[in-house]
Amino acid sequence: MGYKENPKSKAHHPFQSKLDFRWTCDRCRSSHHGEKRKPLHLPNLHSFGGTTSPPLSLHSLPFQYSSLGVGVQSRRRRMGAFCDGDFTFSSNYSFACSQDLRFSKHVHDNVHGNIYLDPLSLKFIDTEQFQRLRDLKQLGMAHMVYPGAVHSRFEHSLGVYWLAGEAVHKLKIQQGLELGIDRFDMQTLKLAGLLHDIGHGPFSHLFEREFLPEVLKGSEWSHEQMSVEMVDYIVDEHQIDIDAESMKRVKEMILASSKYATTKSTREKRFLYDIVANGRNGIDVDKFDYIVRDSRACGLGCNFQFQRLMESMRVMGDEICYRAKDYLTIHKLFATRADLYRTVYTHAKVKAIELMVVDALVSANDYLQIASDIQDPSEYWKLDDTIIKTIETAPDQELKESRDLILRIRRRDLYQFCNEYAVPKDKLENFKKVTAQDIICSQKNGGANLREEDVVVSNVRIDLTRGKHNPLESIKFFKDYDSEEKFSISDDRISHLLPTSYQDMIVRVYSKKPELVGVISEAFENFQLKTYGIKAQVHATPEKKKRRM
Repeated sequence: MGYKENPKSKAHHPFQSKLDFRWTCDRCRSSHHGEKRKPLHLPNLHSFGGTTSPPLSLHSLPFQYSSLGVGVQSRRRRMGAFCDGDFTFSSNYSFACSQDLRFSKHVHDNVHGNIYLDPLSLKFIDTEQFQRLRDLKQLGMAHMVYPGAVHSRFEHSLGVYWLAGEAVHKLKIQQGLELGIDRFDMQTLKLAGLLHDIGHGPFSHLFEREFLPEVLKGSEWSHEQMSVEMVDYIVDEHQIDIDAESMKRVKEMILASSKYATTKSTREKRFLYDIVANGRNGIDVDKFDYIVRDSRACGLGCNFQFQRLMESMRVMGDEICYRAKDYLTIHKLFATRADLYRTVYTHAKVKAIELMVVDALVSANDYLQIASDIQDPSEYWKLDDTIIKTIETAPDQELKESRDLILRIRRRDLYQFCNEYAVPKDKLENFKKVTAQDIICSQKNGGANLREEDVVVSNVRIDLTRGKHNPLESIKFFKDYDSEEKFSISDDRISHLLPTSYQDMIVRVYSKKPELVGVISEAFENFQLKTYGIKAQVHATPEKKKRRM
């Protein structure tokens, strides 16, 4: 691809000025005339060719500039650039050439920068059902421990929308002719990213994993299934003009990693279903967004770089594969997620607050019928985190117990953490959840008699997304871009410092009353001795905590 510079231009480099130039498309091989463009600010492009060399051609630019949306021919085999409508030099949006920005809106995101929203997506965003996500904190009650963690499902959904578009656009640029990616694929994938959490319940995963099982025994309700129902409801309620085939594809992509996923053999272009919610190996843009966003909000460092994976991914045999040299980058994805679970999502104090919220919701459920609308999207969308404020300010006597619990949270009179232990590795296979009854039955004679309602047990599982299995075993790699072979890599071929166990089970015990911490801690120690023959906890409960009244 060459250019023909406007003789009137006095720029030192064709990219650093407004100019007219001619370029040739790698797909249609026809000549195109560019209009005047805004200058692109790149780091000293002359340094790539030397200060005395002639202006660089697009072919001489390093590969990382291929995301600029121009016809840069990459070093990858069969991955030419092509024209698909207008193109731009702006590095802020690399899939801009697939949409007309005159009809888009943009918001500035604190993680991804400018996010451009296409007209169809805006029809979903500008509804009360989607705007509800502003009132769902991404991390539930974690902001009570990490004050900065007040971001919502709303910005997370915009982030996943953007990354889904970025990912499919990169694949289209690199392998578009080979994969047959079209505008339908790009639009449906972005919508799936935007709407994947539209059915989420209040307080992160507390609603479906802890509250609903308490009030609806045997409940198998999931936010993924509700997201699908909510999409149908929004389309009908707001008369959004979208065809049935697009709707079907979007809903299948939302459910791709859940037990409701469609049969894999019936999917066309299966690799597309692994971008938003990856049920195959767990690498998806949902994780890319929340790992970076949550780390930033909590003030924690995050050295996982998802951009590296998005730049290097390649589809082979209908499956997204990665360079072998990126093995440790992928491992860092799962390790960072596990670290967030340990230090933020399941922080001992965060769990204490969540346990109190669960008790408050359970107590209020009979009167407010909180769980009655989980099958009705027209009512369910009205439920969000503000249910706590509703309970707190209601004068009804029926809500007194719930109000008192919320007041205790406000005044930091929390359930007291007694102690915890990690289940021994050789006991994980046959582990059964520990209950409050198990602790009470381990109490020796003497002291206060414990009741089941005095004790709360939290069984916390932390893994790398695949339980006891290594998720990297499900990922395929390739040697380089000239290679046609994909293969798995065992971790012992990479490093002997990588873990040999891929999950933790942590048992925590809390006392609802400060004066019972000592008695419950002793009973907890007795339970460990009876079950494992040792005290599995790291240390005894501090005496200061036992004496707290």
